[in-house]
Amino acid sequence: MNRVLIVEDDENIAKYINTCLNMGGYESVVCENGKTAIERILNEPFDLVLLDVMLPEIDGFSIMERICSLDIAVIFLTAMQDVSDKVRGLKLGAEDYIVKPFETLELLARIEVVLRRKHNNRVLLTYKDIEMNIENHTVKRGGIPVSLTPKEFDTLAFFVQHQDIVISRERLLATVWGYEFEGESRTVDTHVQQVRRKTNLKGELVSVPKYGYKLIRGEDL
Repeated sequence: MNRVLIVEDDENIAKYINTCLNMGGYESVVCENGKTAIERILNEPFDLVLLDVMLPEIDGFSIMERICSLDIAVIFLTAMQDVSDKVRGLKLGAEDYIVKPFETLELLARIEVVLRRKHNNRVLLTYKDIEMNIENHTVKRGGIPVSLTPKEFDTLAFFVQHQDIVISRERLLATVWGYEFEGESRTVDTHVQQVRRKTNLKGELVSVPKYGYKLIRGEDL
């Protein structure tokens, strides 16, 4: 499970983000000021930092300067829409920059894109006897190649990376097709059905009525 540090001094916003991350299957920790944030980042393992720009004691840009040498993905969160601030954050090494207010779906989609990009060095994904090579975009089940379209591949990879978590159609649309994609949920259903059929995951990639789908964790079967 990916571990996320939320650095946000507004208690209500921090609670909202924390709830979003829990819904998304992430482990999250909240920190309210810059000084404590640096201490935690230097001494605890985190996969991602959601970093507010305006913070007590030490601002987000200064924090980024202190931690930029570490292998931790950072997404800036800010109410400021100044392009120069966005450019500054990205030049410091941030992976993305989200302007408040934002929707749950957008936040989760952007987090997932950033983590997927950071984890691309993990070339192989496995689920039972399914092997996925992220670099070559190939899939095998029991050693036999499985032919998937690019979107089918991304759909399967997302489920393998989020086992035992119920994924809504909207979340899958936002992540695989892009959070600004305006297509219908039938697109998701069609791709999931194709993935299920081609990889023989009928009993594992299950429908959750009125919501979406879940890939049952391999050892639970």
